[in-house]
Amino acid sequence: MIIDIFHDTACPWCRIGKKHLFDALEQWQGEAVDIHWHPFLLDNQIPEEGMEFRTFMKAKKGIKTEQLNRLFHYTQQAGEAAGVKLDFDKVSLAVNTTLSHQLIALAPEKSKNTVVEAIYKAYLEDGLNIGDTDVLVSIGEAAGMDATELRHNLSNDAALDEVVTEAALARCRGIMGVPCFRFNNQFNINGSQSVEAFLEALNRTAVPEPL
Repeated sequence: MIIDIFHDTACPWCRIGKKHLFDALEQWQGEAVDIHWHPFLLDNQIPEEGMEFRTFMKAKKGIKTEQLNRLFHYTQQAGEAAGVKLDFDKVSLAVNTTLSHQLIALAPEKSKNTVVEAIYKAYLEDGLNIGDTDVLVSIGEAAGMDATELRHNLSNDAALDEVVTEAALARCRGIMGVPCFRFNNQFNINGSQSVEAFLEALNRTAVPEPL
């Protein structure tokens, strides 16, 4: 079974959805599953140096400080219920996530899930700038990648173009928001959903289609 995951690395609901899916996979007794990660750039117009996080979020959502604080509190509670930590007090920058998606694309298949989670943690829990090459090289190195080679590849325009092109293709495939989980290219689960919803999707996908 193939599960295509469309996500952005600065999206807290993507981290929550990932946790729910992987919790479901731990319970599931069916066939082996291959996870394919796909970039979805929620805001590719953020400059490389980033923007002040809370100012950016208020402008993007069209809300005031009090409403933003309530939104953060609600999201943190959802994360806590899922078993992931989200600490928006530590996040100081809204970042362009393109470079972090390049790291995922460069990671060996066996390490991709680990790298994805490490990027989520770095940004959403530790408040690190995942648009910064040094931060991403450290994540890649911790996952067993060669730091010198990785630094070179992250500066490669071809890798950048690949991520931007694939993110655009996701929208052409009808993906309008994330997280989105596509099962065997048959149907989607949109949003973080519950562990039970993912188990249902796994079972539904595993049932052979009638001849």
